[in-house]
Amino acid sequence: MTVDILDVDLLRYETGDPIARAAVVDGVRRSLGHGFVYVAHDLPPGLIDEAYGLLEQFFSLPAADKARFVAPGSHGQTGYTGLLVETAAVADVPDWKEMLNWGRTVPDGHPLRRKYPHRYMDQVLPQAAVSGIEVVLNEFHDRVFDVQRRFLHVVAEALGAHEDLFEGMLRDGPTLSRAIHYPPMREAPGVEHVWAGEHGDINLITLLPRATARGLQLKTHDGWQDVVAPEGQAVVNSGMMLEQLSNGIIPTGLHRVVADGDQPGDRYSVVQFCHPTPWTVLAPLASCVTADHPQRYGAIEAGDKLDEVLYQINLVEDARRV
Repeated sequence: MTVDILDVDLLRYETGDPIARAAVVDGVRRSLGHGFVYVAHDLPPGLIDEAYGLLEQFFSLPAADKARFVAPGSHGQTGYTGLLVETAAVADVPDWKEMLNWGRTVPDGHPLRRKYPHRYMDQVLPQAAVSGIEVVLNEFHDRVFDVQRRFLHVVAEALGAHEDLFEGMLRDGPTLSRAIHYPPMREAPGVEHVWAGEHGDINLITLLPRATARGLQLKTHDGWQDVVAPEGQAVVNSGMMLEQLSNGIIPTGLHRVVADGDQPGDRYSVVQFCHPTPWTVLAPLASCVTADHPQRYGAIEAGDKLDEVLYQINLVEDARRV
């Protein structure tokens, strides 16, 4: 039995009357009960196209050239991560993918940078190898973050909180953009590898504006279901931090990325992981704890939660488990 991933309109929430706004909130609440929702947005299609074109140029470079942009000590939070590194926490073999990661830094002397130096490193982007990529990817990051921030207003209302609940958490948070190249599966070193094994994201929400090929699947009670957003809409899925804050009302959207036999080529996608500041305390909201839904989770700092999962998925350079 498939689950119903609803599509909602962010602009309708922002400009509609109270009835229209309430309908969007209800749709988000019901759809994220499965961990996924489709959202209509105002991201410029031309910017997405330009970013994908430049990223394809980068991933087409020789391996040695891409390796120049590895950022030691970043645990995959900026710069290039090569093939067969990230490994799903439930898997024993790494994913068949390579990645380019970036975000926005904070000024020298900022208390977040002093307290979390490994979280707020200088960004590493391949401007020296692909002319113009830095400006485009930074604009892409900022525009997607704006959509995520606004979408979290809807999520806050869906949880019975004020719509500005997440604003303070997000300010200067280490939100991460990740471009992923999944090479053809015929080139993988073994049949046990997939593009991305079953996993949940660590953050609040993840947004995927577009991918170049199918492959994303949601885990349901009955198996795996394809996730394909309507034309012009983005995929949003919920992460572990949102599950913690919502006391499990919004679960982590478990998913994987796999190629089928009719898909011999590669796949590109760009996802953005929306993170609160690492000193945010993730504890269930009062509105999400009731007699019928007692408190399920304790409290943990967002930075500690992120570090825990980065270790589990094999991104801590001096603690590789596979």
